[in-house]
Amino acid sequence: MYKYILFDLDGTLTDPKLGITSCVQHALRKFGIEEPDRDRLEPFIGPPLSDSFREFYGFDEEKIQQAITYYRERFSTIGLFENEIYPGILQMLKELQESGRHLAVASSKPTVFVTQILEHFRIYSYFEVIVGSELDGTRGKKEEVVEEALRQLLHGTERRADVVMVGDRKFDIEGAKAYHIDSVGVAYGYAAHGELEAAGADVIVETVEELGKMLMR
Repeated sequence: MYKYILFDLDGTLTDPKLGITSCVQHALRKFGIEEPDRDRLEPFIGPPLSDSFREFYGFDEEKIQQAITYYRERFSTIGLFENEIYPGILQMLKELQESGRHLAVASSKPTVFVTQILEHFRIYSYFEVIVGSELDGTRGKKEEVVEEALRQLLHGTERRADVVMVGDRKFDIEGAKAYHIDSVGVAYGYAAHGELEAAGADVIVETVEELGKMLMR
């Protein structure tokens, strides 16, 4: 039985596609780049923005920082609420908490936005620890987020065998592996075909219902 459960946010607890892709469109438009197909921007869901602007558009560091500023112009007021909690998540969190599990959020999104989203969907109270990145770019890698979440949640005494990381992208699985904890990949999120398998997820589930049953075992 896992006593300590770390959840990714985007693509795991909530579906943020509309907000994230619309804000990426907004940022790209500032550079004269039009991308009308939001489906093509799905790879932005999960990894740090800096990595995505560098990988997919070849931006240098100066353009990356400007693009993130443009992105946050829209995200901080509109985009973070263009989001939906996946059906079944609320009930799953309630059951896990009532069973005595200790829950945390470990997200690459800035902590201030993570907190606002959790409060918006009224699931903030289910989590003992909430860790994201910082607005200045620090703790931007998933491994760093997982490290801090474990530090706050475990207090250095509990066994890593009692901990699991749940996420929808390879970054979540890699973050778990870096600290020798088990990982569950959720196939209902935004991983490309075969991504979770290639990353080495210990378990892969197809639905929120399946995830809840697996975590409650």
